[in-house]
Amino acid sequence: MGTDALPVHRLAVPDPELLPFAIGSFDEIGPLSRARFAHRHRFHEIVFVTGGHGEHLVDFVPHPVRPPQLCVLVPGQVHAWAATGLTGQVVLFGDEFLRDAPGDRAALQWLGHRPGPTPTGADADRLATVLAELTGEYRQRAAGHVDILRALLHVLIRRALRLPGHSPAAPVLGPRATLAREFARLLAGPDPLLGPVAGYAHRLGVSPSGLAEAVRQATGAPPGTWIRRARVLEARRLLAGTDLTVAAVAARVGIADAAYFCRFFRRQTGQSPGGYRRQVRAPGRDPAGPAPRAGGKHHDHGEQSIDRVPPRP
Repeated sequence: MGTDALPVHRLAVPDPELLPFAIGSFDEIGPLSRARFAHRHRFHEIVFVTGGHGEHLVDFVPHPVRPPQLCVLVPGQVHAWAATGLTGQVVLFGDEFLRDAPGDRAALQWLGHRPGPTPTGADADRLATVLAELTGEYRQRAAGHVDILRALLHVLIRRALRLPGHSPAAPVLGPRATLAREFARLLAGPDPLLGPVAGYAHRLGVSPSGLAEAVRQATGAPPGTWIRRARVLEARRLLAGTDLTVAAVAARVGIADAAYFCRFFRRQTGQSPGGYRRQVRAPGRDPAGPAPRAGGKHHDHGEQSIDRVPPRP
């Protein structure tokens, strides 16, 4: 594989009025919207797959492609397509595009960590209708289109939550719940701190005890439990998607002692780091896929960009 880092892509929309948002087909967004190499985003992605077959790897867990299917990816997740013939609509947007609907962030996290639903009948038709309206507003750029895009995106997310088996429990409300959600957002992002609880508390402007109380009240578990889970997830990503040594992976997830990291990883997963790496690469297929090429409309090397889809005349 020959890499010591997973590619991180950012969404760059040159139109400042439109804010960070783009929508189009796989072909319109660009050929690398079907990227077969493992990478993570600094933005949200919703994909409504209408054709194709194969697998969609999310955090190196394969999910069969079963059109019509709705796939949600949130910042920080690692994904790659091991599929052919993909068709459908791709919606890309930055977290700041949701600033008027903070509840949608929690909804996207919920959807992003579950297998993509396969809506049928009226459910699929409703999703297709909202996507068609989003596409029309994006291309026409009529007066007030940014507000309408945000409203339609909100509708799309809420429609997704109505799909069978994808409705979360009623959210806990109040300032402590908001603090717990911000903690979860920091853990799940593309640059997780993965340090002690005190580091997160400082970042959020609260005391460690205040953060612990808020997270325990909202989730039933202390912050340390969620940090351990995030460390394991990030370690899995790095072991599967890079050639970093075990010691380097340990350091990346905030553990200085490689021997302790090996014990920690085995205790949490039942496998050694090396054993997990061998297992995930065992079928003879590199789970990260081929190295990305320079250029392309969807992703470039380094701090990657996705160009906005130009409006059609």
